[in-house]
Amino acid sequence: MALVSATEMLQKAEAGHYAVGQFNINNLEWTKAILETAQECNSPVILGVSEGAGKYMGGYDVVVGMVNGLIKDQNITVPVALHLDHGSYEHCYKCIEAGFPSIMFDGSHYSIEENVEKTTEIVKAAHAKGVSVEAEVGSIGGEEDGVVGMGECADPKECKRIADLGVDFLAAGIGNIHGKYPANWAGLQFDVLAAVQGETGTLPLVLHGGTGIPDDMIKKAISLGVAKINVNTECQLVFAEATRKYIEDGKDLEGKGFDPRKLLAPGYQAIKAKVKEKMELFGSVGKA
Repeated sequence: MALVSATEMLQKAEAGHYAVGQFNINNLEWTKAILETAQECNSPVILGVSEGAGKYMGGYDVVVGMVNGLIKDQNITVPVALHLDHGSYEHCYKCIEAGFPSIMFDGSHYSIEENVEKTTEIVKAAHAKGVSVEAEVGSIGGEEDGVVGMGECADPKECKRIADLGVDFLAAGIGNIHGKYPANWAGLQFDVLAAVQGETGTLPLVLHGGTGIPDDMIKKAISLGVAKINVNTECQLVFAEATRKYIEDGKDLEGKGFDPRKLLAPGYQAIKAKVKEKMELFGSVGKA
């Protein structure tokens, strides 16, 4: 099955009161593990690529080629969207050109006027090629590949201004952050989320920083219109933990345990288990 934009899968998720997971990829193992799990769970899936990860993997053309090759050779039949995560204005155009079917323009650090202006241009360019667009209002807290946000709560009126530009889904800051949550985190601000939904109607909403948010908060967010939840740090943590254990147990010194295919296998399985756990929590299993 060819790559698809995220628009239809997220509209179905919003209407069906479940969420599709965006799992960020960093290499071949990451991508293969997520696609394999999505196929086994019969779940739609979004593969997120930050600008830093795109550079690390060799460039956007490499990423598109790798994902398309895996979908074909691994016989992946569930809907798969490849999505630029927290894209700058310039990189949105680069990803459209490279064949990404979905992009995020993060204009949250601009004034609302400049965010509106740039988002308008990107929506026009993307939709002309059938590419879906995510926009952001109210920066997400924490740091991801050098993009730093303080965890602001979005202004619902500003959310409506961006939504009315024709974006396909919207990330609104509701106190969520990237990375690990601190012990004194106040939690998601559901009054803000409800107000944003009141202004944007059935537009699918996006929850960034899915790592570490309690399950009950995830489910409540989904009930208030969140149809896409981003997971990155949790996969990184379980991959690192499984790889560390393999080496600490001396497995790399047994036979050909140093072979990268063996060395990375525990981390690969850990990612699969975490993705399956999240798909079950989000309610996307069986929804492909």
